[in-house]
Amino acid sequence: MKLSVVIPVYNEQATIREIYESVKAVAIEKEIILIDDGSSDGSREILLGLADDSTRIVLHDRNMGKGAALRSGLRHVTGDIVIIQDADLEYDPAQFPKLIKPILEGKADVVYGSRFVTGDYRRVLFFWHMVGNKLLTLLSNLFTNLNLSDMETCYKVFRRDVLDRITIEEDRFGFEPEITTRVAKLKLRIYEMGISYSGRTYSEGKKIGWKDGISAIRCIIKYNLLR
Repeated sequence: MKLSVVIPVYNEQATIREIYESVKAVAIEKEIILIDDGSSDGSREILLGLADDSTRIVLHDRNMGKGAALRSGLRHVTGDIVIIQDADLEYDPAQFPKLIKPILEGKADVVYGSRFVTGDYRRVLFFWHMVGNKLLTLLSNLFTNLNLSDMETCYKVFRRDVLDRITIEEDRFGFEPEITTRVAKLKLRIYEMGISYSGRTYSEGKKIGWKDGISAIRCIIKYNLLR
């Protein structure tokens, strides 16, 4: 079993080397696919220095968004299981073994790492950000008939053959409700695992904002009612 770790990167010079080393340190056979999404802060130069036999670097000439970066990265995966990893330090790669366990045991096709159903630590931050996440998850669940607790989580894990059946259209953070709708329509076995979460503030580099929430609502309606 080989794991493919897909990491979109946009202006993460301060964290990309540390998160890369954390991913490398996980004792699982894996490949790492890093996608630079038009960074202008030196991240690209760092990435180019990380390429090796198990690490592929994909470059965008301009910033296109997280969904577009994932679409580019997923074209290169060769592993049996695929996990999405953000380039900041909010999500801990040490949790990979428990996230892939339901798939290895033959119970799940897709696993979401929930920041809200967890017995692990999580950083206490923005109340309204949490409310927004839960409202978007609720709206998504109403249409998909799933009972997810964290639709917007970064940690989404897939059997590779599942992703072979899915085409991502959204370029930005609309990827999250889009992929959730698509896996729901395929009637796949979806599991959640509680994860630790060390959220960062906007001054520390957090990028998602209220406009992305509006876009998520648009995508929930688009992929559930108009397709």
